[in-house]
Amino acid sequence: MRRVLEVCVEDIAGIDAAIAGGADRIELCAALAVGGLTPPASLIAAAAAAPVPVHLLARPRDGNFRYTDAEAALVAADIRAAGEAGLAGVVIGASCADHRLDADMLADWVAVARSVARPLSLTLHRAFDLCPDPLAALETAIALGFDRILTSGCTPKAIDGRATLAALVAAAGARITILAGSGIDADTLPAILATGVREVHASCRSPQGAPDRQEIAFGFQAGARLATDAAKVAALRELLNVQASA
Repeated sequence: MRRVLEVCVEDIAGIDAAIAGGADRIELCAALAVGGLTPPASLIAAAAAAPVPVHLLARPRDGNFRYTDAEAALVAADIRAAGEAGLAGVVIGASCADHRLDADMLADWVAVARSVARPLSLTLHRAFDLCPDPLAALETAIALGFDRILTSGCTPKAIDGRATLAALVAAAGARITILAGSGIDADTLPAILATGVREVHASCRSPQGAPDRQEIAFGFQAGARLATDAAKVAALRELLNVQASA
């Protein structure tokens, strides 16, 4: 069975690099340095022409995942925009104050995603990793109608959350897909796949040249710019192919 590689990108060059490297799916974001935010309309329109499924991250700001009603309305509008643009899916998540999933807010967004002309595939993002009881959160996600959960196994990096990833895969069965992400590269991929996951999420980025001192001085750049690296995408794609045929 083919293993799925999702690559998160934040610009037009990233879309091209992910496709060139053999990504099966793209998560479209802005501001990956802060974990990803909703991308601009111009990038959404460009991504709609991609030959692979594109899922829009709908996250209106950085920081926590506890949203006001006004912020929730922005996410709902972003979900509609993804549907109108012809994208394949959206990536969403919301938390309560105690880090449990905000099931009411998520249910509202799921309803929006299912109401567009072509219903959108639904990924629950890493707000899941903050949940105090991941197995209970898994059941909540299934009940809400999500298609997959992006998770690092409730640790900062997926390589350290392998036991939880394996437990989630076992509990999920065929009801929902576990999409492993965070810190996945050619070195960590084999151990991640040993948990039973069949979909992985990676940024596959590399530094692009020396940082510009003047741009750093003005606060326009923090250091060397990171960009999606087609060679890194291709390396993961090849490893996934080898694992699938083993």
